[in-house]
Amino acid sequence: MALQAGDTFGRYELVSWLGRGGMAETWHAQLVGAAGVTKSVLIKKVLPEYADDEAFISMFISEARISATLSHGNVAQVFDFGRVDGEYFLAMEFVDGQPLHRVLKRAMKSGLTALPIPVAVFIAMEMCRGLHYAHTRTDGSGAPLGIVHRDISPDNVLVGYEGQIKIVDFGIAKARLLRGFKTAPGVVKGKYLFFSPEQARGEEVDARTDVWATGVVLYELLCGRLPVDGPPHVVMMKVAHGEIPPLSELRPDLPAELNDIVLKALNPDQTQRFASSHAFGDALAGFLYSNFPRFSAMSIAHLLRVLFRGDLHQEGRELAVPDDFLVELKAWREPPAQLGTPTRRLRAVQTPPPSPVSVVTQDSQETVRPPPTDALNVPARSSLPLLARFALGGVALVALGGGLWWELSRPVAPMVRVAPAPEPKQQPPAEVKPQVVTKEEVLPPPKPTPTPPPTQTPTAPAPADNWDDARLARLMVEVDRLSKSKDLTRAARLVQTCVDALPRNADCRMTAGLTYERLRLYDKSALNYRAFLDVTPPTDPRRGAVSDRLKALPAAPRRSEPIPTTQTSVTPRATSSTELESLRSMTLQFMMQERWEDALGVATRCTTRLPQEPECYMLQGAVQAKLEQFQESTQSYERFLQLAPADHPKRTTVMKKLIENKMAASRN
Repeated sequence: MALQAGDTFGRYELVSWLGRGGMAETWHAQLVGAAGVTKSVLIKKVLPEYADDEAFISMFISEARISATLSHGNVAQVFDFGRVDGEYFLAMEFVDGQPLHRVLKRAMKSGLTALPIPVAVFIAMEMCRGLHYAHTRTDGSGAPLGIVHRDISPDNVLVGYEGQIKIVDFGIAKARLLRGFKTAPGVVKGKYLFFSPEQARGEEVDARTDVWATGVVLYELLCGRLPVDGPPHVVMMKVAHGEIPPLSELRPDLPAELNDIVLKALNPDQTQRFASSHAFGDALAGFLYSNFPRFSAMSIAHLLRVLFRGDLHQEGRELAVPDDFLVELKAWREPPAQLGTPTRRLRAVQTPPPSPVSVVTQDSQETVRPPPTDALNVPARSSLPLLARFALGGVALVALGGGLWWELSRPVAPMVRVAPAPEPKQQPPAEVKPQVVTKEEVLPPPKPTPTPPPTQTPTAPAPADNWDDARLARLMVEVDRLSKSKDLTRAARLVQTCVDALPRNADCRMTAGLTYERLRLYDKSALNYRAFLDVTPPTDPRRGAVSDRLKALPAAPRRSEPIPTTQTSVTPRATSSTELESLRSMTLQFMMQERWEDALGVATRCTTRLPQEPECYMLQGAVQAKLEQFQESTQSYERFLQLAPADHPKRTTVMKKLIENKMAASRN
């Protein structure tokens, strides 16, 4: 029988239902003691479908024990853990306030472009204090507990009406991630948007992963949007290459000092990040109190009371807000003055407006978190870094079908290099609606003369002048549509217009090579593949895959291939490592998308191509376990242990996985 408000749940009386997430439902409840003494708590009750999963419950209990030992002003404390009528639950501190993602959304709806600088910095600073406390916890003998949250996002940060900042779900995140639970039907997982590079690669993580995630949260609070957005493979490639746009690109009023602090937290190299959350928090405190010396938690409290005044009124509550804060809030809503000197720029990509992808935790109080739709009004700029890298890189591969993605054996880095000729002064582009694509919008106007062959470079500059960034993106979308409909002839004709107009555009050349290969026009395919190698630097991660395709073409000339010396001089071990990294990345991408059959196919290919690489067998075992092929998974893990050296850092993890397989197999 379903619980209702007013019911008794163990020692607790349920007050109101708050929500249902991926693994638990939440209730506001109160602990009733002697003489009518009560204490408000939050009850998180494990959903019935997970109650019989012994492996999960075992980890959940273990992590709950650790969570219950945490007692810090910036961590929501766990008071109780138990079982009522066969259902496990946690009783934790009830924070009278709002989740951080709601605060940001409400602020942007109220006329703020993002959170005010001191507000965002104070929240991140307090998060760092709570995280550092958890990271440095030890057991009774002084041994580090090694606590890492792993799931820091605005959903797991609560902001109280008294200005307190509380992190929730320590330990639960690890239990959930270890089991790889799926979200509820209809809910899109978005946690990969906060993954550190090492977390996205499936490596062991430490406290610096939480530093990264806190940096992503601070970036979103300051700019009103995430630093990187898109499908998992696009996000992972961008964060791995450090393609994080400086905050000054989106918020020109941001001081250079704060820009540098956030970007240091988001360094893809762990060793270059802040060494601890304490160091990150100290840097933020130094900035905050040097520039806003009178700022305190009460400013957070007053802001929350203003933003959620209607909600409080419905509850019959009126919380005071001083007049001087209302004056300050009015100043925050005014457009910031443009700075004359821009902040230091990185090789940056401009992020798109938030897409309709819900970023939710599996046990959050809201089933769906809608994205903020009234984000920053950014001055018009060329959209090439965004549209070209996303649409021309990722979409170009998708346009050629899953078969070619499979054949390339590595994800294409979403990077674009255009012709080195100086560009004309940019004008604000007209509004673009890329979802409506017509032939007239994509193809150049018909000419009486035939299109020159791909070996010729147009002498007139007009074609290239007509190819703006939006048109390049629309062309790739149309190529995608034609390829999916198997109309490869029209797709080839369309992409050839790009080659003719922009002969040194790497993505046009690569897409043309792939399209002509599908059409079995191997001479044209080889020509475009070689052109791609000519215009890309040796560091471009796509070169290896393109070189392999070029060598495999049945009719491609072999003796005259201009393969750079940097490619031919690679040692077999380096080539093996490159291929391993590529296959591993693809497997992880499919796993994050829960495309288990595709992931198994790539992992199996890894063991076939690289039979002496233990990492391949570990990947294969992980995917087989997800598919409940426990016997095959056990064989893969045992093969890993045979091949891996005694000091391999993953041996302990694999041995634990073997135990989990045996437990799961015995239940079946």
